[in-house]
Amino acid sequence: MTAAIEQVRSFPVAEALPAERALFIRRTYAHLAGALAAFVGIEYLLLPSPLAKMFMNFLSASRYSWLMILGGFMVASWLARSIIAGAKTRSMQYAGLGVYVVAEAIIFIPLLYIAVNFSSPDVIPTAALITGGLFTGLSAYAITTRKDFSFLGGILTVGGFVAIGLIVAGTIFGFNLGLAFSGGMVLLAAGSILYDTSKIVRDYNTDDYVSASLQLFASVLLLFWYVLRIVMRLSRR
Repeated sequence: MTAAIEQVRSFPVAEALPAERALFIRRTYAHLAGALAAFVGIEYLLLPSPLAKMFMNFLSASRYSWLMILGGFMVASWLARSIIAGAKTRSMQYAGLGVYVVAEAIIFIPLLYIAVNFSSPDVIPTAALITGGLFTGLSAYAITTRKDFSFLGGILTVGGFVAIGLIVAGTIFGFNLGLAFSGGMVLLAAGSILYDTSKIVRDYNTDDYVSASLQLFASVLLLFWYVLRIVMRLSRR
């Protein structure tokens, strides 16, 4: 007997009834919460493991090691988004989200390892609270006002390429990207949250909540990364 394949409905959120739109938003944020919980669980297992030290040794072996990790992460991100974009079943969408969560967990190992072992014990909780507060406020604003933040798309694209260029240049030429860069990236992440939240309630379909949660997950962790860097830097002063 051939198993029935779950087909993903196509119904624009912008044209949905209020109850359907509310259900889509609840499902999206529930999946976002699940992805964040999975991320925390993976880090809880990885950070005390020998794998984390091996990863740190690999990164310290060469200043180009980080670029290799960054390149691998970009490939994993592209793969996850491609899987979800072309998914015909819900299980394929979850597979794409899972790939992305694991990729983010791996890329966060060095920063969290340093935060846990060489920084004040309150830096991670502080950064998490700041990130959660900023995300909640920005996302709620985009949903409740229903403003179209699509104009941020070009700005975010250019800003992203500039940021990647600075990161690559800093790695190759050995200069440090300080607080000003981290502050600029926090602003970029905040704009990404406004843009992504506006996009998912304007352009997505009512059954695309897994894909929508991936978009928000990426923006939340981008914000957390640079908020944590700022908190770590300030805690050393």
